[in-house]
Amino acid sequence: MTDDDDLYADDGDATDLTPEERVGLIPTWIATRDDLNRAERANIAKGLRWARRGRIDVLDPDALLTLHKRMYGDVWRWAGAPRRTKKNIGDEDWWKLREHLHQLLGNIAAQIDHGARDPDAAAIDFHHQLVAIHVFPNGNGRHARLAADLLAERLGRPPFTWGRTNLVDVGDARAAYVAALKAADAADLGPLLKFARS
Repeated sequence: MTDDDDLYADDGDATDLTPEERVGLIPTWIATRDDLNRAERANIAKGLRWARRGRIDVLDPDALLTLHKRMYGDVWRWAGAPRRTKKNIGDEDWWKLREHLHQLLGNIAAQIDHGARDPDAAAIDFHHQLVAIHVFPNGNGRHARLAADLLAERLGRPPFTWGRTNLVDVGDARAAYVAALKAADAADLGPLLKFARS
């Protein structure tokens, strides 16, 4: 699944947010897409500092929800809460999100506990499936990448590079990432693993 919700780049988008896009927004000063990008980037940086200070177990469902809240809780009221609507990607049955999340986390934990997979492959599979489940209304890609980085570090590996660029700008890196996610949808994690370590 692709994660079209990345907003890292400072792309100067002065497009006004629609009333629908502002639902759940906390800061009253945010009026444009660029304002939203800046606010989310600042909140994500704060969430990253929090995650790096403690020992967060990303294979615990409550910890994953808390991580999302730490990444977006200054910007969105719904941060850290699973979505309650159908999206164009992710599980159609939104009321089963927690069940699917528990299954994913249990499967990855079992693979790690039994040494069944290379640590990078396990972390990338975790990222891909977390994006595919699409737990939150927004921020799923960024959340899944940070969670995969934290899992890789727990397994003694460095965080992933994710193409060494932001993934919102239309360009070669974004196209490679989307193509790698689509390959993973077809059960080929190789391109996503290669992209994540490039």
